[in-house]
Amino acid sequence: MTTDPWGRVDDDGTVYVRTGEGERVVGSWQAGAPEEALAFFRRKYDALVTEVELLEKRLRTTDLSASQALSSVEKLRTAVREANAVGDLDTLAQRLDTLAEQAEKRRIEQKQAQEQARAEAREVKERIVAEAERVAAETTHWKSGGERMRQLIDEWKAAPRTDRPTEQALWKRMSAARNSFSKRRKAYFAGLDQQREQVRQEKERIVAEAESLADSTDWGATAARYRDLMQQWKASGRADRTSEDKLWSRFKAAQDRFFQARNAVFAERDAELRGNAEAKEHLLEDARRELSEITDPRAARARLRDFQEAWEEAGPLPRDQRDRLEGAFRKLEDEVRRAEDHEWQRTNPEARARAEATADRLRDSISQLEEDLERAKQRGNDRKVREAEEALTARRSWLEEAERALSEMS
Repeated sequence: MTTDPWGRVDDDGTVYVRTGEGERVVGSWQAGAPEEALAFFRRKYDALVTEVELLEKRLRTTDLSASQALSSVEKLRTAVREANAVGDLDTLAQRLDTLAEQAEKRRIEQKQAQEQARAEAREVKERIVAEAERVAAETTHWKSGGERMRQLIDEWKAAPRTDRPTEQALWKRMSAARNSFSKRRKAYFAGLDQQREQVRQEKERIVAEAESLADSTDWGATAARYRDLMQQWKASGRADRTSEDKLWSRFKAAQDRFFQARNAVFAERDAELRGNAEAKEHLLEDARRELSEITDPRAARARLRDFQEAWEEAGPLPRDQRDRLEGAFRKLEDEVRRAEDHEWQRTNPEARARAEATADRLRDSISQLEEDLERAKQRGNDRKVREAEEALTARRSWLEEAERALSEMS
């Protein structure tokens, strides 16, 4: 019989392995020497040791999942327990127990990390969903809102996954927000299309009236009506781009046709009125010269009436000179009227009486203040002296103005 610390070969070729539970048969060897049998079964043991060492290394140096590690440990336990090999199988089983403890520890750590990752993923996706719901409920900038909604969908897809029930509930909210935004945007543009159609119809009416007026020769009323139509055009809003451009081209063409015809007529009329302008230029010069030499306002008014009659007889003015010449003549009329008003105020008996009464009151007041000043000086009352002097200065200034007004009325 051939023996080994961990096994033996019986005389009949039976091979045994020793474990803590006793001996058990691992095989039979009839082909050669017992030493060869032990060597053969030790090699089987060495193969198991290699597998255990490999698993230890993987668990130590890689991110092997706990479930995979535990599964490998169980397979190796079965292999060791049922191994047809000669070696220290008990120690090998203990090493597998140690590996199982390490794998279990990793399982707990991985579970905690997974729960934390899911919680973080839930926070990320809840934030994404909350913003999507805000965009769906509040935004009215449809282009930027649509772009943001697409970005949020991409962020959702790129974000890590949480647990299945939470994932489904959050996606349901996300999908509802996207659908709500799409419905609001669709309803807005449907309303906008309806509004633009109403605008288009209103502008069709404006253009039709503008085209009906294009050949009018009622220059003043038609020009005013075109201004009204332009205000209506601006106030009505915008139709769709194609209709807007076409309608505006028609409106502008009608307006241009009318104003070009009116300008041509006015240009011809203005050419005929150049002589009137020259005549009124001379009248204006004569009126300025003669009225500036007349000092009596009544005489100036009488002479002005002559110039006014001549001005009317000279006829209408061309448009490009009307404002300048009419304005200059009105200025002359205003100067004559102001001179008359001044003369009336100067010679008005009631105004003169009021001015004389004011001057008399000031003289009486000055006399009284002079007496008060003298008494204050005699008494040595500096405060009263100062007050009396200040009052006298003011009253004398007022009296000078009142006497000057009286002088002008004389």
